[in-house]
Amino acid sequence: MRRIAVDPRGDWRERADAIGFVYHGTAVGDAIEPYWDESAAYAFTLAEIEEDLEPAAEQMHAMCLDLVDEVVRDQQLMERLAIPREQWNYVAETWRTRQPSLYGRFDFAYDGTGPAKLYEYNADTPTSVFECATFQWMWLEDLLASGAMPAGTDQFNSLFDKLRERFRALFPSGGFVHFAADATAIEDRQTVRFFEDLASQVGIEPKFVEMKDIGLAADGRFVDPEGFEVQAAFKLYPWEFMLREPYAPNLSRADVRWIEPAWKSILSNKGILPLLWERHPGHPNLLPAFFDGDPAATILGPRHVRKPLFSREGANVEIVGGEGGTPAILDQGYGAEGAILQAYAPPPVFDGRHPVIGAWIVGNEAAGIGVREDETVVTRNMARFVPHIIEANDD
Repeated sequence: MRRIAVDPRGDWRERADAIGFVYHGTAVGDAIEPYWDESAAYAFTLAEIEEDLEPAAEQMHAMCLDLVDEVVRDQQLMERLAIPREQWNYVAETWRTRQPSLYGRFDFAYDGTGPAKLYEYNADTPTSVFECATFQWMWLEDLLASGAMPAGTDQFNSLFDKLRERFRALFPSGGFVHFAADATAIEDRQTVRFFEDLASQVGIEPKFVEMKDIGLAADGRFVDPEGFEVQAAFKLYPWEFMLREPYAPNLSRADVRWIEPAWKSILSNKGILPLLWERHPGHPNLLPAFFDGDPAATILGPRHVRKPLFSREGANVEIVGGEGGTPAILDQGYGAEGAILQAYAPPPVFDGRHPVIGAWIVGNEAAGIGVREDETVVTRNMARFVPHIIEANDD
């Protein structure tokens, strides 16, 4: 694994805008801070992909599914993960009936010299999927066509095709499916548009609805503003919010087929990290982790990481101990439900940047990776997406 310099395409912004990837930069004051950065790329060997990253993602996913099967049978574990008590039966029922999942993303620390180490599982509402599946692949095709990359250069990226085929498997007869998100959040809206397009390619009729505009009919069914019943819906809205909304008592009665299903509320919780470590101590892809307050956490030493059970894009993640602690903690109010402590294992440094590998799961299969890098050891919301390659002529 190495970070290489690459000449950016002269028209990449126009090409990004043309396909709807319009959030490739963020306004910060009078400047535009790039999110997509093709002035560099991460180069992997085929062995690093096939022996380290791909099997790690699939093994972690299998271990997570085993954990869900245990948690839904154990009220103490449901409580430990801060699943609202009144929703325990509903969450468990979605697992007992094996309501299907579409996708998820594991975040790993990896430097090419040792096993990938799991930071967390974005199992419910992972983003960066659009740019990973489409624009990253377009970038490689363009560089191959121009000769900027040697023939045979590849990418670990079957994300687009596997997502499309997964939609086909979930809805083999096609049909009408709602797609819900916050339309004012540009990244969320464009991500959902990507999924709408994938779904339409396999015979599904997509209909977008603002999450806040989904209402309740008198008989307890969820309906959109035009009165159409919500029977199946892809939602880019986290279960930790949905299970606490005023409409939560209707979730079990409304019988909506949600993508992702409610059992993903277990896996999108950082409480799975100590539970996985407890069940698989010493596993090469896991970091030691404990619930906050567990006396056993002393083995982590004075320097470790504190993560809220619910947190996104590095918010309220704190490096405890050592010199200076966490620089500029991004406080977004997470942490009231509890926290976990994880061994301090900073991502590697390449050219002053700290990359984190996002390994995608579609259904139960690994489907590709995306790399985000930050100037700090905590990957925040302003971290840049940098494309990757599998180097040519590599055995």
